[in-house]
Amino acid sequence: MSYTYLSIVERSKLEILHQQGNSARAIARKLGRHPATICRELRRNESQEPYRAERSQESYVQRRKSSIPAGKWTLEQAAVIEEKLQETWSPEQIVQRLRQEGQGIVCFKTIYRWLYTGRLVKGVLTVLRHKGKRQKPVETRGKFAVGKTISQRPKEVRSRETFGHWELDTVVSGRGKSKGCVATFIERKTRLYTAIRMPDRTTLSMEIAFGVAASQYPAHAFQTATADRGKEFACYASLEATHGLQVYFADPYSSWQRSSNENANGLLREFFPKGTDFAQITDEALETALHLINHRPRKCLGWRTAHESFSEELSHLA
Repeated sequence: MSYTYLSIVERSKLEILHQQGNSARAIARKLGRHPATICRELRRNESQEPYRAERSQESYVQRRKSSIPAGKWTLEQAAVIEEKLQETWSPEQIVQRLRQEGQGIVCFKTIYRWLYTGRLVKGVLTVLRHKGKRQKPVETRGKFAVGKTISQRPKEVRSRETFGHWELDTVVSGRGKSKGCVATFIERKTRLYTAIRMPDRTTLSMEIAFGVAASQYPAHAFQTATADRGKEFACYASLEATHGLQVYFADPYSSWQRSSNENANGLLREFFPKGTDFAQITDEALETALHLINHRPRKCLGWRTAHESFSEELSHLA
């Protein structure tokens, strides 16, 4: 049986029985309570004056009010959380990064609860990443059946043990829009993600975009590249000869073999949803999106950012 506090009726009876000279054990027997309960009640409320039921009840109410925890919500903490949410960090990323920096913070489930109850960013849930799988359109572009398969790729590439291995893909404009698209690149070990705008989805445009991406980093930063068999990657032989890397192709209908790129493209779609015309976006808008993606703390990187991990790897090449 769970414990219940004394009611005002019980306290009134206790007052009368106590004035009549009954012992605490006798009062407890008549009230159906444990003797220790009666002793605590008398000791707590009978210091200088005789026991009074009304005064004891008021003291009980005040004690109950003061016993309610103040909670973990503070305006200062809310400001920090909202700033990171606006920078597209997830609640878990916020918590783990701040804890690594030695700052006290609530758990990420509490942040979600504050969001759902409207205590953060006025309850606007669009600051959170979209959840759930989305149905993908049927692939209609042309493919080719030459080049090295992913089964020929070194095992250390799959295990992400070494640096300089990239996954390639393209993100296209919405149907009925222009042919504009972006070539996307992600380094498998550090998850650094970059994207280059292209006027169309041709081999020439891909060759130029790859050259732009490769020119941003030291030569040894590109060891291998893994792509699907889209026609834009038919220039693979030229890429291998020009940039001194090996290109491998994933199996058909096996997007999980390029999981890092697929996930990163999903992050980019948060900024440029399906239906976006990439011919109309500016380089500044694309750079802003890439900056936010690469400067988020990542669980797979021990809550470091992709930019931090990539920079460290580059320092080892110097």
